Amino acid sequence: MSVDYIEYDDYTPYNETENNTIKTGLLPFSSCHSSLNHVLVAVNIIISVIGLGGNSLVIWICGWKMKRTVTTTWYISLAISDFLFCAFLPLEVFYMITSHWPFGLVLCKFTSSALFLNMYSCVFLLVLISADRCIMVSFPVWSHNHRTVQKALGVLVLMWVLSALLTLPSLIYRQTTVHGSVTQCHTSYMDHSRHKAVVLTRFIYGFLIPFLIIVFCSSVLCVKLRSLTKKSTKPYKVMAALILSFFFCWVPYHSFVILESDLMNHSLEVLQTGLKVGATLAAANSFISPALYVFIGNDFKKNLKRSKSMEII
Repeated sequence: MSVDYIEYDDYTPYNETENNTIKTGLLPFSSCHSSLNHVLVAVNIIISVIGLGGNSLVIWICGWKMKRTVTTTWYISLAISDFLFCAFLPLEVFYMITSHWPFGLVLCKFTSSALFLNMYSCVFLLVLISADRCIMVSFPVWSHNHRTVQKALGVLVLMWVLSALLTLPSLIYRQTTVHGSVTQCHTSYMDHSRHKAVVLTRFIYGFLIPFLIIVFCSSVLCVKLRSLTKKSTKPYKVMAALILSFFFCWVPYHSFVILESDLMNHSLEVLQTGLKVGATLAAANSFISPALYVFIGNDFKKNLKRSKSMEII
């Protein structure tokens, strides 16, 4: 991923070094192995193309071809989150290739924030989906009487507001710096304690606590499903796949970001490489979700085939 997301510059204002490039927090595209960068550029282009197309398809099918339910409401919101991230990704690909940011301060802030808004909204939605399934199985009568699309929309509004609030540090600390004919888009926390606070907040609220809740709900579901063998397990397989994909896509990123906050005890080159790969894996989560709907969700595939047959007629 590009310098924008991996935030090499987060540690530079307080990292004493004679290297002026490191001091200013501006690490050029050529500072890492060029072959790896070429691979990551190609991967990010694929993520952007498949993510935009796949999430558009999910939004269209779930929004217009399927009956509006609480479940499809969750999935539409998840697809919208992934779509917004993929829409900003081409700007990052350009920055990866050129090391120049010609798009201005506003897009610098919003493009950086897109990843973290996607991260928070995705994990919070997975918590909602997991809790919703858990309540449906554990309290079926209560769920039947109180589980409505209107209430789900209200919860989604709160979820998006919370995600936006937790994304604020990226909007606040993102800035552009001009060096001759080159403009850099980077983060400047100005002190180490502020940087660590943001990193730990993202890890705790954007990964650790939500994931523990998801594991708890999934454990309850596994126990309950043993006595419900006649009921279709397809929705639970989709949910389990979404959870696993989120876990494996985000763990490397969070791991290297935490290591990066203690730069002096780790190799700069290893952190650069790890953060780039970790951020690319995090971005990959945005096109894995629609793929899971297509290959695992029977209802989705049926509605897709039905819509195609109607077009032919």
